[in-house]
Amino acid sequence: MQGGFRSILSHGNVVKSAILQRMRMVNSPQLQPLVLKRFESSAAPARMEEHGFESTTISDILKVKGKSADGSWLWCTTNDSVYDAVQSMTQHNVGALVVVKSDEQKSIAGIITERDYLRKIIVQGRSSKSTKVGDIMTEENKLITVTPDTKVLKAMQLMTDNRIRHIPVINDKGMIGMVSIGDVVRAVVSEHRQELDRLNAYIQGGY
Repeated sequence: MQGGFRSILSHGNVVKSAILQRMRMVNSPQLQPLVLKRFESSAAPARMEEHGFESTTISDILKVKGKSADGSWLWCTTNDSVYDAVQSMTQHNVGALVVVKSDEQKSIAGIITERDYLRKIIVQGRSSKSTKVGDIMTEENKLITVTPDTKVLKAMQLMTDNRIRHIPVINDKGMIGMVSIGDVVRAVVSEHRQELDRLNAYIQGGY
């Protein structure tokens, strides 16, 4: 799995290099007279390099997810049983829940993931019904987070390097959502596909 993620990142660099190399050829003095007429009505090549590659952000993912990006209903408390938390994950088809403190403020305490359940309950032979979420969760001060402006490839690198499958999204007001490695991979693959389509159109004269 880790190798697959790194392959996607490497492939992105190859695509980017190919695009920029092609554009440098077009911008060379020797070739400009040959291609000037072809591109005189279009500024797309210049825009392509100006906007750059890998432009998708975490904010874009949250917009695509829509209501499912709102983590307000995907939560449990530190005093809930792990059993109830896992039931909630199964019911909503998610791999992680935000954990809030059992007080009036309901402030963020951390997250609990399916991996926490597997490693700290199943592997250790503990009872999910008698174990509290707060006993096995990843605490807030240990969380790796991103912001809405974080580039998707940067998020993928963080998740790959730290071997995590879910990452909270925060802004200056607090946590606003959570994205999974699946969300990130789909966004990266989609972006690479779009870049390849643009490069193909450029080579064939679409720009």
